[in-house]
Amino acid sequence: MSEVKLSAETRSEFGKGAARRIRRENKVPGVLYGHGTDPVHITLPGHELLMALRTSNVLISLDIDGQETQLAIPKAVQRDVLRQGILTHVDLLLVKRGEKVNVDIPVVAEGELAPGGNLLEHVLDALPVEAEATHIPETVTVSVAGLEAGASVHAKDITLPSGVSLAIDADAVVLQVLAAQAEEAPAEGAGDEAAEA
Repeated sequence: MSEVKLSAETRSEFGKGAARRIRRENKVPGVLYGHGTDPVHITLPGHELLMALRTSNVLISLDIDGQETQLAIPKAVQRDVLRQGILTHVDLLLVKRGEKVNVDIPVVAEGELAPGGNLLEHVLDALPVEAEATHIPETVTVSVAGLEAGASVHAKDITLPSGVSLAIDADAVVLQVLAAQAEEAPAEGAGDEAAEA
């Protein structure tokens, strides 16, 4: 898992006006919390943060005011409703090396389903797991090669990297294969009646 270094500044101004001013400077307001400490309100560089968040569960090394360094992972990211590329606020959770955290890992399906036009449904787009904060996998890959309609992949069927464990019921369905829906043919005689009318 990648670790990204970002500079952060503590902030003492709050409210919508202050947040707008921060965003006009291409920065993002955020809150850093965890480990029973008081939340720290910070400002982060907008573009660098956006690039870092392209990796899910990225580990961020924060240089706060040039005085201390803290490790954190994103817990909640708010984006502009109309312009998804614009971050409006971020919540970061303090973590320590060696500490276990609960995170959601994106599920990636690979392989071709059995012939027949079946559909793969992602019941869960991300798998809740417990992992060491500095070794969170970016994704988990599941082979769906040859699966037929009615087949399901449960959480317990997914191979997790060493040190990562499920934080969900092992029998939870993650993926399932649905039979292709055949288009209904018009009822016999329906076409003839329409022609006569």
